[in-house]
Amino acid sequence: MSTPENGYEGRRFTSGDVPAGVESPTATYRQDGDLLWGEFAGGHARRGALTGVCAPDGTLDFAYCMVLDTGEIVSGRCHSTPETLADGRVRLHEEWERYGEHAATGVSLLEELPAAATATATAENENEYEDEDEDRT
Repeated sequence: MSTPENGYEGRRFTSGDVPAGVESPTATYRQDGDLLWGEFAGGHARRGALTGVCAPDGTLDFAYCMVLDTGEIVSGRCHSTPETLADGRVRLHEEWERYGEHAATGVSLLEELPAAATATATAENENEYEDEDEDRT
């Protein structure tokens, strides 16, 4: 997949290899030129962040850190290779490495959420912020 400049901007991803009915983290990616960053939460991740770069062919290299529901702090790095699905969404094939006490390596999949799900989540977040603003006045 060759992505246009800022091709990941605003895209939301969730684990593509988690059984139905199991909550998994949802990540929102941001991009400016080749700079990539994002946030994620859900499943066993209370909160996480990533920062890295996007190559012209759409591959991603980034570092990540997260706090798990157990209170553990985990960090590592990841190389993601995109695949464009028939419906235009993106599937990321991830090769990751975790550092420290729980060092590990592995492969996982992320799939882009359909646009309707992304629009609904964005609207819910905007409403959440509006409610917060009302509480402050």
